[in-house]
Amino acid sequence: MIKAVILSCAGAVLSGDERAFFKEAHPVGFILFVRNCESPGQVKALCDELRACVGWHCPILIDQEGGRVQRLKPPMWRQYPPMKSFGDKAREDMDGALEDLRFTILQLAEELVEVGVNVNCAPVLDVLQDDTHEAIGDRAFSNDGQVVGRLGLSVCRHLLAAGIMPVIKHIPGHGRGKVDSHKDLPHVAESLETLQKNDFDPFRIVVESDVGCRVWAMVAHIVYDQIDNERPASVSSDVIEKIIRQDIGFDGFLVSDDLDMEALGAYGPIAARAALTIEAGCDAALYCAGDLAVMEKIVKTVPNLSRKARKRLQNSLGRASMAA
Repeated sequence: MIKAVILSCAGAVLSGDERAFFKEAHPVGFILFVRNCESPGQVKALCDELRACVGWHCPILIDQEGGRVQRLKPPMWRQYPPMKSFGDKAREDMDGALEDLRFTILQLAEELVEVGVNVNCAPVLDVLQDDTHEAIGDRAFSNDGQVVGRLGLSVCRHLLAAGIMPVIKHIPGHGRGKVDSHKDLPHVAESLETLQKNDFDPFRIVVESDVGCRVWAMVAHIVYDQIDNERPASVSSDVIEKIIRQDIGFDGFLVSDDLDMEALGAYGPIAARAALTIEAGCDAALYCAGDLAVMEKIVKTVPNLSRKARKRLQNSLGRASMAA
């Protein structure tokens, strides 16, 4: 059975202990970081070995957004512009911005396909505010939700056309976060009505589109005070079921943001956090630090994929025509 967790490894090649562990653990997939990426041939070999451990062409994720957040870096790979540059251009020339974005995403997707990665944790659909923390900053397209939605939808379509699964993030919206959730727990005080009219819009645009049933989503570690003032979205059944699933209408495969982020610091050790995200309604928990001792504890606490999660996963993998 497949465990409801996405794991990571420590370096550019698997250790014997990692290989043995992954064969026993059966995670739903893996995520790569800069520490795992030295050259195209090396990353392809690592992806092949990770898949050999679990015995199937599993999802292998990466954050290849462009700008500050891309794990495949020069000189071995291209440097891509931050997504805000396309949002800035769209204010004057939407058609030109869409064309430039299409060219960029097709180049980016080509590099992912070459190394065997089939899931990209992009696009960022957060709506910028005057006080959005720089942790998001130019990773987001715009302060206009309609612009964010239109450009984000284009990214999703072009990634899917190349055989790469997009992950829209950080649902239901990180733009009002005034602190960095890697280090602190953000609180958003705005009313549900305000969030519905602004922050949720880009996610709805993608969800209600022709590709809405084909994308994944990543849920934020943020407390939305007017929805659930005690728990961040990633461990809140109210946010996941009432807002993400019902209000926004997302019925695809939902993953947590990284369990190792300090925003979840009050929720116990990482293994406990993993269990809480699944209990709240995430389909899979995400662990990025690659610490083998921690991963051994995580797989003891997270359940196997639920029937609904398995169906969502199968739907996305089948319909996206993932490249082998």
